[in-house]
Amino acid sequence: QAHLVESGGGLVQTGGSLRLSCAPSGNIFSIDFASWYRQAPGKQRELVASITRQVVTNYTDPSVRGRFTIARDNGKNTVSLQMNNLKPEDTGVYYCKADGVWDYGGAYYPNPYWGQGTQVTVSS
Repeated sequence: QAHLVESGGGLVQTGGSLRLSCAPSGNIFSIDFASWYRQAPGKQRELVASITRQVVTNYTDPSVRGRFTIARDNGKNTVSLQMNNLKPEDTGVYYCKADGVWDYGGAYYPNPYWGQGTQVTVSS
């Protein structure tokens, strides 16, 4: 069973940094489009940043521009989110999402894959 595994969350003080990583496991060979979502306490999950296979990035949340950097390693199919100058409002569970997944057998899966989420807590 293929899935995504996130890591790198934790507790950090305001102004600190964290680097989240997302790696596929199982039969995932490549990912067309990857993104990071955040779900703050009591709120809906929202898109933070995304990246295409051609490494075109988009930061949907204007509050993270200049502080967060999304990147990917196409050889390893990993996606990262470097978060600097963290603020308490960045607190939440961060989820990795993969769209357009190909397995080693050449099969294409149009439905998205989600990771289990990793908690990020920024204290004031």
